[in-house]
Amino acid sequence: MTEPAPEIGHAATLRVRDSCLCLHAQRAARALARHFDDILRPVGLTNGQFSLMMALNRPEPPVMGQVADLLAMDRTTLTACLKPLVGRGLVTASVDDRDHRRRRIALTRSGRQLLAAAYPVWQAAHDALEGRLRAHDPERLRDGLLALGRL
Repeated sequence: MTEPAPEIGHAATLRVRDSCLCLHAQRAARALARHFDDILRPVGLTNGQFSLMMALNRPEPPVMGQVADLLAMDRTTLTACLKPLVGRGLVTASVDDRDHRRRRIALTRSGRQLLAAAYPVWQAAHDALEGRLRAHDPERLRDGLLALGRL
């Protein structure tokens, strides 16, 4: 005879619903992602593509590991995210001259042009969002999110 599974009760469910930092961060992240996807759709980018392209907007093309670390993703996911951008001619990936085991990622001229068109769209949406959050101290929110990102 099998023992009945233990139950934690509905009060535990309500506690998680109301206080779980992970749940609230996931919900906020999904809402922000949808919002910025909608904002960036007219320029032909998703919020993830915009963030990835901004991570490449440097004087020297970064190696994959640097970008993966900045975006808090593994290299396999980064590779998958790069494919459509490479396919559209917005990004190139090439072997590093000094270390052939590493790959450097760079924006193409078309990528830089698209990023230049997308940035003001992002800036206006971001400024409006920060304005809505003014009463909640967006700087403290950013600091808290950065601290969580270092877990």
